[in-house]
Amino acid sequence: MTHSSQTPDAPTADGRPDDHRGLQYPCGAPPAPGEAREVAPGVLWLRMPLPFALNHINLWAIADEDAQGPGWAIVDTGTKTPEAMSAWRTLIAPEGPLAATPQGARVTRVFVTHMHPDHVGMAGWLTRKFQCRLWMTRLEYLTCRTLVADTGREAPDDAIRFYRQCGWSEAALDIYRARFGGFGKYVHALPDSFRRVTDGDVVRIGGHDWQVVGGRGHSPEHACLRCDALGVLVSGDQVLPRISSNVSVHPTEPDADPLGDWMASLAQLRERLSDDLLVLPAHGEPFRGLHARLDRLAAGHTKGLERLLRSLDEPRRAIDVFGALFARPIDSKGELLGMATGESLAHLNYLVAQGRARRFVGDDGALRYQRAG
Repeated sequence: MTHSSQTPDAPTADGRPDDHRGLQYPCGAPPAPGEAREVAPGVLWLRMPLPFALNHINLWAIADEDAQGPGWAIVDTGTKTPEAMSAWRTLIAPEGPLAATPQGARVTRVFVTHMHPDHVGMAGWLTRKFQCRLWMTRLEYLTCRTLVADTGREAPDDAIRFYRQCGWSEAALDIYRARFGGFGKYVHALPDSFRRVTDGDVVRIGGHDWQVVGGRGHSPEHACLRCDALGVLVSGDQVLPRISSNVSVHPTEPDADPLGDWMASLAQLRERLSDDLLVLPAHGEPFRGLHARLDRLAAGHTKGLERLLRSLDEPRRAIDVFGALFARPIDSKGELLGMATGESLAHLNYLVAQGRARRFVGDDGALRYQRAG
C-alpha cells in the first residue's frame, strides 16, 4: 500500500497510517516464493503468496537443533492454498534451498505468532509432515480452533443482530450470511496438542535465547520473538513498516476495546524493546527504526480518534463514520465493509470507554454514538 498524498491530518488511502519515513530497509528485495535469504546469522527470510489484497506474507526460518539433529524452527506458515503448498515443497525438496544449508531441510518445530490464516494456515501440514510440535500462545490456539469450527455453520443470530445494529442493509447481511464460516478453508486442521508460550518466556532456539514479547489489539495474545544476541525482532503483525494491522471489534465481543489494548501494547513495546533491533515483520520488508514506527502508529490512531470525535457532534451509526477514518470509499456490499465496520467500532468503543462519547439505541434499533457532553 502506497503512502497517500493527503494532508497530515487526513486519512490515508486505507485509513491506516502508512508513513514509513525514518525507516531503513537494509535487506534488499524480498525472496521469491520457494527461495530463502539470510538476514541475520542463522535466520532465513522466506516469502509466501497470499490470495488476498495483501498478496504476501514473510515467514522466518531459524537455525535449530533437537534430539534428532539440526533443522529449522519455522515462524509463521502461510495460508492453506496450492500456491503456498508448492512454495513449501520447493523449500524442503532434496535439491531445494533448505537442503543446501548445513541445517538441512528438516523442520524441528513451528512457531505461530497468532491465529490468522496467513500465519497459521500451513501449521497443521508442517507439524504432521515433520512430526514436530506447534508452539503458540494458548488464547491464539483456542481462538483458532473455535473459528475453524464455524466452517459450515449458518451465521449466528447474534452476529446478524450485531451488524444490523451497526446499520448494515439487508443486502449486506445476506452477503455476510453467504460468506460466513470461510475462515477454515485457509487453515489445515491444527494439531490436537501444542506447546504453550507466553509473554516473557525465554526459548532456546539453536544457539541463542529468544524471548517471547506479547502484543494485543490485532489478535488476542500475539507473540513476537526477540533475540538480543542477534539483534532481531520477529514482529508478526504487531509492528509493520508500511501499514497498521487491522484492529477490530467482532460480533463475539461487541463491547470490547481492542484499540485500547493496541495503544497500550504499542507503548509497552516502545518501553521494552531497543530501537536498534532489526525488525522482521510479517508484511513489507525487514527494517530499522522501531521506535519511530511505533510512534507513527500511535500518532496515526490518535489523529483518527480526533477526526472521529469531531464527526460525532450529531449522532452517528458505525457505518456513518467511515469518512472520518478512511479516505477510500467503502462499498456497502464489498469485502471491505466488515473490516471497516470492525475498525470503526474499535475507535468508537475506545471513545466510549474513555467517557468521550456515549452510545445509545436509536428508534430504528441501530446503535448511535455521539460526543459526550
